[in-house]
Amino acid sequence: MDSSDAEAEPPSLGVVRSARADDGPTLHRIDVATFAEDVSPAVPPQPGADFFGGRVRPEDVLVAEVNGAVAGYLAVGPHYPLASSAHVVQIRGLAVTPEHQGKGVGRRLVGEAVEVARGRGARRLTLHVLASNETARRLYGSCGFVVEGVQREQFHLGGRYVDDILLALDLTTLRTPQARGDL
Repeated sequence: MDSSDAEAEPPSLGVVRSARADDGPTLHRIDVATFAEDVSPAVPPQPGADFFGGRVRPEDVLVAEVNGAVAGYLAVGPHYPLASSAHVVQIRGLAVTPEHQGKGVGRRLVGEAVEVARGRGARRLTLHVLASNETARRLYGSCGFVVEGVQREQFHLGGRYVDDILLALDLTTLRTPQARGDL
């Protein structure tokens, strides 16, 4: 039997961990590699930009590793910076390297985000997703998120108007995160 007939060895068990400041350049490269106008209304990531600048802090980012290499990340934070809304945590970004997309990395990160939100005392986990981002919408729907609102034609991208969809997960009724699993 030649090597083309052999089954590929499965990846080693991946881990999800909190980001470290030195992950910044790697996470920035993931943003550059995954940016597309139909998945983000933001300006494209700029060369040499600091990933942990602005409102993103290492303690608010989960990093997925597969075979010891960073395969993706998920950023969380308060939905609003108000004490009256402290019970709501928002997913602020999710990106998975192209070679690891469709392999459960995003699902695992969402499952870990559920646990982080619960650990912060949250009752709800929310996010915004573009209507044009079908892949992300399927992922979030399969993890139990439901549509709570649609802002029609919120963005003008690539010559067309795109809806912004608010999704939420009620953490008070969720018994076992549907997004759990190994990488």
